Amino acid sequence: MTENNRIDVHTHLVPSFWGEALPAHGGDPSGWTTPPWSPDAHLSFMDANGIATSVLSLTAPSVVGWKGSERREMARRVNEYTAGLVSDRPDRFGNFATVPLPDVDGAVAEIDYALGELGADGVVLLSNYEGVYLGDDSYAPVWEALNRHRAVVFIHPGHPLLPVLPGVPGPVVDYPFDTTRNAVHMAYNNVPLRYPDTKIILSHAGGFVPYAAMRFSLVRSLLNVAAGGPTPEEVLEQLRGFYFDTALSAGQATMAALTDFADPSRILFGSDFPYAPAALGTRITEVLDADSGLTAEQSAAINRTNSLPLFPRLG
Repeated sequence: MTENNRIDVHTHLVPSFWGEALPAHGGDPSGWTTPPWSPDAHLSFMDANGIATSVLSLTAPSVVGWKGSERREMARRVNEYTAGLVSDRPDRFGNFATVPLPDVDGAVAEIDYALGELGADGVVLLSNYEGVYLGDDSYAPVWEALNRHRAVVFIHPGHPLLPVLPGVPGPVVDYPFDTTRNAVHMAYNNVPLRYPDTKIILSHAGGFVPYAAMRFSLVRSLLNVAAGGPTPEEVLEQLRGFYFDTALSAGQATMAALTDFADPSRILFGSDFPYAPAALGTRITEVLDADSGLTAEQSAAINRTNSLPLFPRLG
């Protein structure tokens, strides 16, 4: 295990008030069990895995199941609770703020509050909200607000509008699929080009993006491209311009594809704790350290230094 210096950009909090209310607000459609969590348990996992700081986020299904003003209220409650954790331990915790999408007006207001008043380190979005992906024009006001704040945007997969495979909960394969689906949708709709001051992180090594990026870019030439639509070269440029975290992503084949495709300064450490329980998170991290074909310089960059330009206060 490395010295205690990692910055974990993909790790979650589970506030008790949110977890207890979730079943009455649609539950988790992915079929995954909401894990137990506490700040102390999180710190113990961090200490055991050489993690200096965890940038906390609320995972899917976020606050989508709440309706009307209750959705905005729950997002605000989560953000203020997380900000309190950061205030108590600014060296150990960061905050990706939750927004009440698909309520676009509410999301813009919460972005301004969380980044302007609470000092959040960034914003977490889901890959889709009720089947609408982030490249959709209806989300332009959200991206404009994020771009205005020069925000770090962590995109976590949401469950796609597909039935869960029997015996295969959504996080196993549907989440990487939805990350990929959304990334291509965003690139085809020029989101990174239109909002260049945002820094966008894709979960789980980008799903299948590094492996299939050439397919996604070259096939674009066969489609009817609307005026202003990206060329195949621009699609590839946008896909390579994302940041990628290593949550549940290790091993030589995975990291060979990722390090060959991605800008090497845009690969960031992620654990997925506590949805990846401590034993699994620790094992994935051990493989990342010792059996992923990374050089010492690559490991040091992934673990910490690649994150510092995104989160300068942690330097």
